[in-house]
Amino acid sequence: MQKSKPPFRADHVGSLLRPERIKDARARFAKGEIKAAELARVESLEIGKIVQKQKQNGLRLATDGEFRRSWWHFDFLKSLDGCELHKTDGIQFNGITTRGESIRVTGKLDFPGSHPMLEHFKLLKDKCDLAGILPKMTIPSPSLLHYRGGRRAISQEVYPDMDDFFVDLAKTYRRAVQAFYDAGCRYLQFDDTVWAYLCSEDQREKLRGRGEDPDALPAVYARVINYAIAERPADMTITTHVCRGNFRSTWISSGGYEPVAEILLSRVNYDGYFLEYDSDRAGGFEPLRFLPKGNKTVVLGLVTSKTGALETKDDIRQRVMEAAKFVALDQLALSPQCGFASTEEGNVLTEDEQWAKLRLVVDVANDVWGRS
Repeated sequence: MQKSKPPFRADHVGSLLRPERIKDARARFAKGEIKAAELARVESLEIGKIVQKQKQNGLRLATDGEFRRSWWHFDFLKSLDGCELHKTDGIQFNGITTRGESIRVTGKLDFPGSHPMLEHFKLLKDKCDLAGILPKMTIPSPSLLHYRGGRRAISQEVYPDMDDFFVDLAKTYRRAVQAFYDAGCRYLQFDDTVWAYLCSEDQREKLRGRGEDPDALPAVYARVINYAIAERPADMTITTHVCRGNFRSTWISSGGYEPVAEILLSRVNYDGYFLEYDSDRAGGFEPLRFLPKGNKTVVLGLVTSKTGALETKDDIRQRVMEAAKFVALDQLALSPQCGFASTEEGNVLTEDEQWAKLRLVVDVANDVWGRS
């Protein structure tokens, strides 16, 4: 049976490969050859095209592909009051390092009414209204602002007590949720690498090395997220995507969901969870047993966004049924494992391969749950 509310049986995480016209415009803007208004015009045109393309491929939602962003997370975080982008050594992935940028907290946190992504969403909504499809907005989870740099990236002058930081972080995101709702958003997603990193012994050891307790952090993050989303209106869906790292088709962490599954699935009050299950690094489906019976949905990321090789319908259907041994089939849905371009560089596959992946998701979802 298909669903009337998101997350839909066939869904996707959010980011899409940047078309050449976007890449060219961003390069020209960086060189000073065009002005910001011209870059925004090109982005808007391409977003309109990508919305129609998502509908044509059978999806019931559309994102803007994150076409206006360089990073999936820093572009949002740097525009919060009290945050700034700064130079670092980059983030180490498996065999590759990102550009040297990160985020730090230098002032008191707040969500500004002028946050640029509110306008980004409004444009997406206009395009989606014309196409007759639901707009989905993606933003980084609040947990990222602490996890990425920890105590050393948060001003001790502004926040000598970390409890005060987490209180302000939760309030900032509650205001963000309300602001997006007021802008017309009814489908919002918190993208989050933290929960997957907490399943990796390598990442847990790095946390200990900087003085953090990896066993204590899940409860802290759960409180922040639950406060942030507690007052969302009844007609607003908020989901999360849990990611093990996605940059140029590489990754950071490995490990099944067992260390965090109970608190994440049963005590963090999301409506849905996009969970990566495209490789052995994600472990088995057994942790899904912690999903409470009811309205929550796990969206199985069984189709990889990291390579262009297309999975078979039979293999994906079989894995959905394996997952259904641990959680009711009616509480499951299907998507690619991650976005196709968490940064503007994008993953190592073609646009045609990307769309084939999304069509596969739609086709398998229709086979398993029936067409709407």
